[in-house]
Amino acid sequence: MNKDDINSIKTLLSSPKAIVIIPHKNPDGDAIGSSLGLYHYLKQFNHNVIIIAPNDYPDFLKWMPAEASILKYDNQKENCDAVITNADLIFTLDFNALSRIGDMEAIVSHSEAVKIMIDHHQQPDDYATYMYSDVSMSSTCEMVFNFIEMLDDLDKINSDIATCLYTGIMTDTGSFRFPSTTSKTHNIIGQLIKKGANNADIHNQIYDTNSYARLQLLGRALSNLKVIPEYRTAYITLSQEELNAFDFKKGDTEGFVNYGLSLKGIIFAAIFIESHQDEIIKISLRSKGDFSVNEVSRTHFQGGGHTNAAGGKSELSLSKTIDKFISILPQYKKDLNP
Repeated sequence: MNKDDINSIKTLLSSPKAIVIIPHKNPDGDAIGSSLGLYHYLKQFNHNVIIIAPNDYPDFLKWMPAEASILKYDNQKENCDAVITNADLIFTLDFNALSRIGDMEAIVSHSEAVKIMIDHHQQPDDYATYMYSDVSMSSTCEMVFNFIEMLDDLDKINSDIATCLYTGIMTDTGSFRFPSTTSKTHNIIGQLIKKGANNADIHNQIYDTNSYARLQLLGRALSNLKVIPEYRTAYITLSQEELNAFDFKKGDTEGFVNYGLSLKGIIFAAIFIESHQDEIIKISLRSKGDFSVNEVSRTHFQGGGHTNAAGGKSELSLSKTIDKFISILPQYKKDLNP
C-alpha cells in the first residue's frame, strides 16, 4: 500500500462513514481478532461500524471485547444484506478471494462500496479498490497494527484493540513459533502488551478451556494418526461418526494437525475431517521448511493459504480422499526427500 493509497484512505475516513468489516467463512483467531481490532479503532472516529461474519466460530473466540456485536450472515441474511447495501466502505480481512465468504460473495461483489483488502495469503484476487497484501506478514492482525501506524494513529490503540490484535497474532503464529514470526512481530507484541493486552489471560482464554469431550476427541485423532515414512508425511482422519461420538463443537479440532507435524522427521502433515452437513471432507495441511502446502492445496484440494499452512476440501468420500492424498505424494518425492 503506497502513500497515495494511504492519503486516499485518510480522506475517506476523515468524515463519518457506514463501514462493514468482513472476515472469511469459518473465521479463526486472526480473522476475528483483526476484525474486532479494526472495529475498535474505527469506532473512535464516529463511524458506523458493523462486523459481518459469514457464519459462526468457536466459543474460545467469544470473549473478546465487542464480540457480541458481530452479525452472522447465515442466520441474519436480510439484516446483513441491508447493511452491506448501505455501506460506504467494506474492509475484507484475512482473505483475498470473495469465494472465501460463501453465500456473501454475490452481494459483496456487486456492492458499490469502496473495498479495502488487508490480507497475508498468497495470490490475491483483484477485487478491492485498495489492497494491503503482504505474504511475509505473520498475520492479518500484525497488518492491522501496521495499517493503523500508516495512518499515524498508534496513539489510538487502546487495551481493547491491543487485546484483539494480540489474540490474532498469537493464534496465527502458533504462539510465536512459526517462521513468519519476526523480530518486528515481537516488537509489535511488546507494544500491544504496553497498550493493555494481558498476554497470560489471552493465552488462557484461547488454549486452556478444553472440554473433557474435546480431549477425548484428540485422543481418538491421535489413535488415527498414520505415518508414511518414505514421504516424511503424517495424516489424521476423523469421520463424522467419530465427531458425533465425542460431542464435536466448532473449533474442537483446532491445532490437531500440528501433532502430526511434531513427529521427528515429518515435514508434511494433514488432517481430514468428514462433514456430512457440508457434504465435504475438510482438509488442513501443514509443513516445515520450503515444502509448499499452498501449492498442494491449490492443485489438488480446491484451497490454498500459505507455504506452511493451507486448507482445502474434497467432495469424495473420506476413504477415497485419503486414497487420492496418498496417490499424489510420489509427485512431491523430491521435495519431501531433498
